Formats: sequence, C-alpha cells, structure tokens
Amino acid sequence: MAETGTARRSPSGYSRVAIALHWIIAALIVGNVIGALTFDALLESADPADKQLGYGLIQLHKSVGLTVLILSLVRLTWRLLHGFPRLPEHMAGWEIVLARGTHVFFYAAMIGVPLLGWALVSASPANFPIDYFGLFEWPQLPLADSAALADGLSEAHETFAFATVAVLLLHVAGALKHHFLDRDDVLARMLPLVKPRS
Repeated sequence: MAETGTARRSPSGYSRVAIALHWIIAALIVGNVIGALTFDALLESADPADKQLGYGLIQLHKSVGLTVLILSLVRLTWRLLHGFPRLPEHMAGWEIVLARGTHVFFYAAMIGVPLLGWALVSASPANFPIDYFGLFEWPQLPLADSAALADGLSEAHETFAFATVAVLLLHVAGALKHHFLDRDDVLARMLPLVKPRS
C-alpha cells in the first residue's frame, strides 16, 4: 500500500509519520484496555492500597485515552492530506470491502471511544477531575451531571472498546494472512524494520 507524496514516503511505502502514529496509537490502545481490566479488579479489592492504585490507574487511563484522541485526529488529518493507501490488485471484492470497513471502524473507534470516556467523566455526578499526566487539569465537556447519562456513556464506552479489540484481532489476522498466505507486502510496509519483498 502506498501513500501519495513520494517526497514523504519511507522505503516501505508509508511515511515515517504514518508508521509512527500507527504503532504508537496501537500500543496506547492495547495498554489502555489492559489497564482498564486491571483497575476494575483493584477497585473491587478490600485493600486500601489496591484501591488507591486503582484510582491512580484510572487517571492514567484518562490521560492515555485523551492522548489517543489527539494522535488519532492528527493521524486522520495526515491520512486525508496524503491520500489513502492502494490495496493489492489480487484482493477479492469482499476483502477490499472488509479492509476498508475495518479502517473506517478503527478511525471511528480511535476518536469515538476516547470521546465517550471524556463525556462519561464530564457527566458523572462524582465530578472527578481529569488530571492529564499530572501536568494540568483537562477541561470537562459542558454536560449536566447525570448518573443515568453517565451509566449510559459508560456502557457505550465499554462496548465500543471491546468491539475495537475484536476488530483489532480481525485486523491482525488479516495482516498475517497477507504476509504468510498471500505473500504480499501489506504487513511488511507497515513494519519499520522489515524490508518489503518487492
């Protein structure tokens, strides 16, 4: 797959910016999902130290989520300015639809899941601040305090996040299929240290 603008291309066909954003965002998302599963268990602990650690992880979760939101907006802008990658010519029609649909879903998730989390915190009657990596307090969205709204946003946030994990597994499976079965360069072009076959 290649992006327009040859001056900005890396040897893999993707710009270094695109590759960096792809892997940084992916790592942050996976880490945040693991963190969410971890702090849920800590908050249910009877040990005050575990609860305190859980609250600390929640603040980290918020900060990482907002960072994903910022980087995803940068990535979407970069993609719109530099064009969409071409898919291999050997791909069947259903594979193209699935690939494009997966990418659209990922952009919706990378922006939508953090937005839902931000809205959840903003609507919560608990009024917990959003302490962005201990640097400053992130502003909350202008939503009325509502336990019912916060519960609905929490469910949507969690459901969307788990759906993202499911589609991520599908994405990984597709990349491995391209590499080992189709033997094309789809995966290699997004790996910064792997030389494409062609």
